[in-house]
Amino acid sequence: MAEEKKRTRRANGESAIYLGKDGRWHARVPMGYKDDGSPYRRHLTRPTRKELVDEVRRLEKQRDEGSGRQPGKPWTVAKWLEHWVENIAKPVVSENTYDGYEVAVRVHLVPGIGRHRIDRLEPEHLESLYRRMQSAGSKAGTAHQAHRTARTALGEAVRRGHAAKNAAALAKPPRMEEDENEVEPYSVDEVQSLLLEVNKRRNSARWMLALALGLRQGETLGLRWSDVDLDNEYLKLRRNRLRPKYEHGCGEAAPCGRKAGYCPARVQVRRETKNTKSRAGRRAVPLPGPLVVMLRSHREAQARERAAAGNLWTESEYVFTKPLGGPLSPNTDYHDWKRLLEGAGVRDGRLHDARHTAGTVLMLLGVPDRVIDQIMGWEPGGAARMRARYLHVTDPMLKEAARKISHAIWGAPENLAVDKDQDNEA
Repeated sequence: MAEEKKRTRRANGESAIYLGKDGRWHARVPMGYKDDGSPYRRHLTRPTRKELVDEVRRLEKQRDEGSGRQPGKPWTVAKWLEHWVENIAKPVVSENTYDGYEVAVRVHLVPGIGRHRIDRLEPEHLESLYRRMQSAGSKAGTAHQAHRTARTALGEAVRRGHAAKNAAALAKPPRMEEDENEVEPYSVDEVQSLLLEVNKRRNSARWMLALALGLRQGETLGLRWSDVDLDNEYLKLRRNRLRPKYEHGCGEAAPCGRKAGYCPARVQVRRETKNTKSRAGRRAVPLPGPLVVMLRSHREAQARERAAAGNLWTESEYVFTKPLGGPLSPNTDYHDWKRLLEGAGVRDGRLHDARHTAGTVLMLLGVPDRVIDQIMGWEPGGAARMRARYLHVTDPMLKEAARKISHAIWGAPENLAVDKDQDNEA
């Protein structure tokens, strides 16, 4: 028995389903309009009418939800990611965020899943990529960065109708090992050892701003003297120092044969600083008395360096500069930190660990949460999460908690001694 007559007339805007001369069932599904205003219809074909109706309903649902593929040739994942990172993300995100996206797209996502059509990408394709990355030696954190980038890029594709679903939102990234990003803040003794070593070095106040107040590297290197009020003992954080980015200045063929950053005629293509983007990041931070003294001494030392350099000095108004003026490079600053740790005989650690240290010391001193949030520059909505991440329970805090429990349950220490003597006599 034939499944149905060849054609059934449909109302305007409804899908047309019919049996073709090839013996297969066909459908024309209205999906919207092309750029020139003409109707756009998707053509489908299936062996049976039931299969076709199911697919038509799925497409109609996508159309009605606004998630159906738009007219034109489908994007490959590679083409979409390259378009997204350069033309959609780059104009609206910070330079550092763009750098992270660009590396994830160029190094991992395009080589790994770029040949798939964006509307046919499945979560399993991404999960396979993450496994291959780890097998090749990438850390779970690197795979997570690729995953976050893919999720953001594909989310934009879904919003624009180029894909029906965000495969990265459904994919499971690799598990982060609990100790992979574990941070052990420096103890008070270690901070004091660093302080002794710091006093022997140039730009000594730079490191104490990190260890005592938890200033980020970009905040410290972007600090200018106009942001510092030593009379009233506070400073204002308003901008961040960006990592320099260079292009060759010796022509497109790069005849110098070096990387752009080492080209003798290199050209800086990134601004030095950017304004702090969040309201919490733009903040006033109180200066402890000893830090005020250190900054006054630093300003005098900088004036002597300026006088000694004469015409060689590069004027910049930065608080922390190179020996001949001009802003410090974050890379140079990083290596100075490593030399400081080695000189002080303190265990190796990331520069950002100093920020964890400062937050933990503030908690240890009993500073109220709201004040800690102000000093550290945390947004009110996410402050509790950031405190959980940055403030670490130290051994002295645990011992103090044990002492308080002992006092509350067993009484004062002298009572414990009396009870112990009675037990011995018995």
